[in-house]
Amino acid sequence: MIEFVLFLGLCFVLGGLAVASNPSPYYGVLGLVVAAVAGCGWLVSLGVSLVPLMLVMVYLGGMLVVFVYSVSLAADPYPEAWANWSVVGYGLGVQ
Repeated sequence: MIEFVLFLGLCFVLGGLAVASNPSPYYGVLGLVVAAVAGCGWLVSLGVSLVPLMLVMVYLGGMLVVFVYSVSLAADPYPEAWANWSVVGYGLGVQ
């Protein structure tokens, strides 16, 4: 069980890093979903059931609306992916 909780914690941190470090909203929304699901799974593993449901409904629903709006404004035909060196630099805090 402790391995599963540590895995969810790692997914939560990596998902937050993916949201913060990627300049493209297309891939940032994937990081947001991973972080929200991992955070909810972490809370469920602690025995809390109402808070993760509220987190998914309120936080994820509200943030997805913001991401849809920013994606409609960005409209990049070739967005920067995580494999680009500029995005790797954002993740490491170099740029």
